[in-house]
Amino acid sequence: MGVGLFGGTFDPVHMGHLRIAEEVRERFSLEKIYFIPARVQPLKQQVRTAGADDRVRMIEMAIRNNRFFRTSTVEIKRGGISYSIDTVKLFSRRFDDIYFLVGMDAFADIGLWKGYRELFFYAHFIVMMRPGGKVEGLPGSLKGEAQPVDDSTWEHVSGKRIYFHAITQLDISSTTIRELSKNGKSIKYLVPYSVERYIMKRGLYIN
Repeated sequence: MGVGLFGGTFDPVHMGHLRIAEEVRERFSLEKIYFIPARVQPLKQQVRTAGADDRVRMIEMAIRNNRFFRTSTVEIKRGGISYSIDTVKLFSRRFDDIYFLVGMDAFADIGLWKGYRELFFYAHFIVMMRPGGKVEGLPGSLKGEAQPVDDSTWEHVSGKRIYFHAITQLDISSTTIRELSKNGKSIKYLVPYSVERYIMKRGLYIN
């Protein structure tokens, strides 16, 4: 059984993240999914976030009751900009079968990622699409590097696969949650109760 790697700022983690991870875990029969908060995302370096410790703590609280979910702090501990290639290489030392979770928008820009071609030699990709979304093909940066297997699956020259998977679209974003918190509005049912209480207690996103 494989393991899934789910990276992001998780600022904060919310119900949409959790539902995505659960659907992917079930569909691909993954043994574990690791939530991996980034220290600094390469394409979001100017976005101010809650502290790393707060983001990790919120993930830990959010996934506490799911035995298939884990938190990894490898990118936090590494420091500097968090590059996916470094993280995937590290996990490949422990696991043979890795599935890398990525959103459709991020996947479209994968040619901007550091060492993006290497990634496909270490992990399968699960590209998460909105319901009703259509697979138009691979980004131009991957031209000639993979061939279609069926309507939603491509096989890379490495033998790894790229799966396009439609997930339940919950209209929730971390940006909206931060804005609501800043304006003193309720975030109930957008995040787990424990995360809601933590944000309120710590006064996160107020300033």
